[in-house]
Amino acid sequence: MSGNFLTQVLGQSEHIHVLIKQSAEELGSVNAGIKHALANSDPRPGVKSSLDKNEAVTRQLQDASEKLAAVSQALQIEIRDRTMVDHQLAAAVEQEEGSRSAALHDKLTTLPNRALFEDRLEHGISQAKRHRWILAVMFLDLNKFKGINDTYGHQAGDAVLQAVAMRLKHATRNDDTVSRFGGDEFLCVLTQLHEKNEIAMIAAKMLKAIQAPCDLRVGDAIVNPCIEATIGISMFPKDGAGAATLIKRADEAMYWAKENKSGFAFAQ
Repeated sequence: MSGNFLTQVLGQSEHIHVLIKQSAEELGSVNAGIKHALANSDPRPGVKSSLDKNEAVTRQLQDASEKLAAVSQALQIEIRDRTMVDHQLAAAVEQEEGSRSAALHDKLTTLPNRALFEDRLEHGISQAKRHRWILAVMFLDLNKFKGINDTYGHQAGDAVLQAVAMRLKHATRNDDTVSRFGGDEFLCVLTQLHEKNEIAMIAAKMLKAIQAPCDLRVGDAIVNPCIEATIGISMFPKDGAGAATLIKRADEAMYWAKENKSGFAFAQ
């Protein structure tokens, strides 16, 4: 039984209690008036019998009013207890959802972590098999990130990672997944693709977004680090049938792209 329903029942109960109490008071007043009118005369038997019945009804109404008041009090306690339980349950659900989210997301960037990424990648592979789509895995590494930490400090490095995470989310589609793999490495899975050119266009868009000038507040200072990245790309089913293989091939392609300073490269 919901708290709202109990509140409605309580409202109705209190309304009925007021009506019964008023009726008992009015009937008692009528009885008193009749008795006063008959005080100096000998009432007929029928009148006396009716008066006795009125008094009996009055007592019954008063008794019903007291019982209904007790029921209303019990309902108030039930509503209070139920409301408290509902609040505790809502708090427990919120805490559980928060714990689950924390276990599956990177604390610094709030992006999906490696575990959640691999789960979504496996699901994406299943969907790609069913619909005969192309799926792409991108392994992204920030260039010279250590230099940013050394020059501006680790607080600036964290701000760069947060900025990159936001830019990657904006540069990809709603159905894609961007994840922080660890350190200055990110993973992306792109789904529902039909040709290689689509992947190249998204990779170029991601690099352009990352390299855009940015002003980052670090303490009381504003810093302007130069952010660059390299992307390696693997495709399903061409480069592998499983998540681990696709990630490995994308990682290898990323190193090849770094050596050739090409920005991004597909697995060979």
